[in-house]
Amino acid sequence: MGRLNGKVAIITGAGSGLGRADAEAMAREGAKLVVTDLNEAAVQETAARINKTAPGTAHAMKHDVSNEQQWLAVLAEAKSRFGGLHVLVNNAGVVRIVNPETCTIEDFRFHMTVMAEGTFIGCKHAIPVMAASGGGSIINMCSTATHLGYSVYFAYAAAKGAIRSMSKSIAMYCQERKLNIRCNTVHPGAIETNMVANASKELGFDMSVLRETPFGLGKPEDIGNVVAFLASDESRFVNGAEIMVDNGCIVQ
Repeated sequence: MGRLNGKVAIITGAGSGLGRADAEAMAREGAKLVVTDLNEAAVQETAARINKTAPGTAHAMKHDVSNEQQWLAVLAEAKSRFGGLHVLVNNAGVVRIVNPETCTIEDFRFHMTVMAEGTFIGCKHAIPVMAASGGGSIINMCSTATHLGYSVYFAYAAAKGAIRSMSKSIAMYCQERKLNIRCNTVHPGAIETNMVANASKELGFDMSVLRETPFGLGKPEDIGNVVAFLASDESRFVNGAEIMVDNGCIVQ
């Protein structure tokens, strides 16, 4: 406990699933949080859950991550409310079941706009705020889909692949300029979230089968704990890394 005392974080897509788990894990470690989501009611619930045990810890905002002006407002809120920014978790994500032939231009752009562009805009504007705060940690949510071939997640994997690549460039950019900002990616495997459940249902796949495989089905807190570590100074020498949280799935 207390590994993130004195740190201020922004977490996108924090209304449910991995984003909520990230927020709760970081709050337990003492971070102050601006939690955002396009679903305002859901992210307000996340903040209320956290503030129930730690009043004043979390502030919720409705946030379209593809909107640059909204990003500027979120960053300004972190500075005015909590005094700066030390951690950015780009977690907001979407998925549509499309393969290379069924994927429309609109499908492809939807994934790219929300995830690739959303992550880019957030990083672009967070870097100077973090640098002015003394440095910090950018954590970009990727997926094992960037390493494995999933034909039905074609556009999703493409957007996550863009995040994987840009994160390495961000890590090197900040290192070269001695900004004291690290950038890493987290690659979850099969995690028990509503997004995964809905995708599995659409595919006609029974998620319970995953629990019986050697790799199993992870919990959102499995990701939250890794994110909290990457946000902390304990991971000060971890930079440009790809952290697999998949119980060995990609090395089978």
